Amino acid sequence: MLQGTGSDVGKSLIVAGLARAFVRRGLSVRPFKPQNMSNNAAVTIDGGEIGRAQALQARACGIAPTTDMNPVLLKPQSEIGAQVVVQGRIFGAAKARDYQSLKPTLLARVLESFHRLAAGCDLVLVEGAGSPAEVNLRAGDIANMGFAEAADVPVVLIGDIDRGGVIASLVGTWALLTDGERARLKGYLINKFRGDVSLFDDGLRIIGERTGLRSFGVVPWFEPARLLPAEDAVALDVGTAATPDRPVRVVVPRLPRIANFDDLDPLRAEPDVAVEFIPPGRPLPGDAALVVLPGSKATIADLAALRAEGWDIDLAAHLRRGGMVIGLCGGYQMLGKRIVDPLGIEGPASEVAGLGLLDVRTELTADKTLIETNGIELTTGAPVRGYEMHVGRTDGAGCARPMLRLSDRSEGAVSADGRVQGCYLHGLFASDAYRAALLARLAPGRSGGLQYEVQVEQTLDALADHLEAHLDLDGLLAAAAPVRPGAELPPRHSRA
Repeated sequence: MLQGTGSDVGKSLIVAGLARAFVRRGLSVRPFKPQNMSNNAAVTIDGGEIGRAQALQARACGIAPTTDMNPVLLKPQSEIGAQVVVQGRIFGAAKARDYQSLKPTLLARVLESFHRLAAGCDLVLVEGAGSPAEVNLRAGDIANMGFAEAADVPVVLIGDIDRGGVIASLVGTWALLTDGERARLKGYLINKFRGDVSLFDDGLRIIGERTGLRSFGVVPWFEPARLLPAEDAVALDVGTAATPDRPVRVVVPRLPRIANFDDLDPLRAEPDVAVEFIPPGRPLPGDAALVVLPGSKATIADLAALRAEGWDIDLAAHLRRGGMVIGLCGGYQMLGKRIVDPLGIEGPASEVAGLGLLDVRTELTADKTLIETNGIELTTGAPVRGYEMHVGRTDGAGCARPMLRLSDRSEGAVSADGRVQGCYLHGLFASDAYRAALLARLAPGRSGGLQYEVQVEQTLDALADHLEAHLDLDGLLAAAAPVRPGAELPPRHSRA
């Protein structure tokens, strides 16, 4: 189990890179995260949903994601509450304080998923959440040491040197753990080092003297990590400014409950495209070629936030200037004339006016659509594939001009002038032919050749190479407990 000294230390990518590295050694590997908190989710092969990071890790393992890989997923709906998804299905909603009392009842489901997953592979790489040093939350913990003790798995700590204070974070974490938890620690690794690694030799010595823990290595900064889907919203703080080299400007209002923002990753990967997530307090730039309204975990609340920022006025001005707007999932719902929530799915039962840019109406329902699908984008004729993950049905006269023709139905809507489009298909921009055609429309004469999925695979391979070069992978394997009685991990061998 890989636990971090804090959030955003790189646990998800370390697990993905180790997964790819160990698979290349001939091991059958599975990722697992007992509890995740993220509004970036993925549809699984068994018809549920898990955190997007576990889907990427499954890809690194060369397998399809399943709900057992992330049995508890928390999807924040407000500052103090979240939707609780258990083994891929909506379990209910809970405020933070209520969830603390709920956690112990979920441990059996978490262990069930873990043991089912472990029974079919050689190695499970478990990712912690936050930090085990949050000892105020230790009672009933299912995300870090609580799970490690219940499942009897060894633990390696990850520290982030880029944010500073890595010695204090590692030594402090060790100091806050109980004797039993410390005995479970097999060592640590340090992530995101910039510069001459040998300059940290004294740091490694000090950590060893204070904790007695061994170092599994220091991982230098891996710049291509930006090419892999991010899970934490902190990634939205890093935008790409429009420059002469990136003349195609795409802007995205950063909604308070933004979800599945990795939809924008393929556009961000294009060398001539600048994708900017506009924070509250700033207007939408007037020179944008495209505005994307992203997914939302709470469409009605985020629509109110959009209006409070004046972004609805900016959108109207953008369209008067000849710009284009695409709404995805919750963003699509906002583009319609009305959103109705008779059952109180997102809060008190309500009905609100949408932006009125598409002649459609959405009614939120208790049922959640979770499917992978494919088809054709009708304006360009390009093939598309992706997944749907939403509550609600959208219909109306605007649906007579659909955006997509999927394998079993039409989907989405397009305005009469073609400049406002919306649909429920996440992953739309990952389709190379569609993305190239869209960008050619935004920048006539442009020719793009990026193969996004190929780039993701190449980056996972490069990440595995990076970890092979800088970590003691043999030592990590030796520290791992067999997941089946009598099972032995094979020795390192060359890639075939």
